[in-house]
Amino acid sequence: MIYDIFPLGDSALTIDFGNVISPTINDRVRKLADVFSRNPFAGLVEVVPAYSSLTIFYDPVTVRQTCAEFETAFAAVRNKAEKALAQAINSVLSKAERQLTKIPVCYDAEFAIDLEFVAEKKMLTVEQVIRIHTEPVYRVFMIGFLPGFPYLGEVDERLSVGRKSVPRAAVPQGSVGLAGRQTGIYSLESPGGWQIVGKTPLLLFDPKNESPTLLHAGDSVRFYEIDRKTFDEVTINIH
Repeated sequence: MIYDIFPLGDSALTIDFGNVISPTINDRVRKLADVFSRNPFAGLVEVVPAYSSLTIFYDPVTVRQTCAEFETAFAAVRNKAEKALAQAINSVLSKAERQLTKIPVCYDAEFAIDLEFVAEKKMLTVEQVIRIHTEPVYRVFMIGFLPGFPYLGEVDERLSVGRKSVPRAAVPQGSVGLAGRQTGIYSLESPGGWQIVGKTPLLLFDPKNESPTLLHAGDSVRFYEIDRKTFDEVTINIH
């Protein structure tokens, strides 16, 4: 197993497995996060899994008080990280983290403001783009950028497009976008440069819920097409 461990400021440590999009490495990251979630150490603040890395935030004062045998808090947490890596190799991810969520998407031109651009860029029809986008079961590799924003992959190579050269000042909540081999959903209105191909009426982030994010790292997602009438009906029921 090849990895690198380095400090991120004076109160965080990152374990990096390489700059790649890989289900195998992503599983390794999530297993490692599970180990710390099940066995938190004194001073642990939070673990943040990404595509191929895990960042551990900690309170250096507490760590130094409880791990006096190490010269620094970083050295102590690094030792804990290396032990956790050994445990994670044989650990099993819970089935609950691999649930399938079906996401309705309206691909009408009003919402899919970059759909025709993507179709022309990839020499496809709009209907082909929609079909290709809705065929796969995607993995939620990570949640980030915005609360509840899922990074999903991998997108079919036929739909791989770059981000916009000039990001939009405001992308509406629920917008479904493409960026390289990724697709994602804007959980809140935000500036952004992804190519927008549709919109879902579902709420990806609701702070009033016990679990505020609809999706979690490790979940599976499949999109399905809905018309504008259904979009409006679902929106009314949700809100």
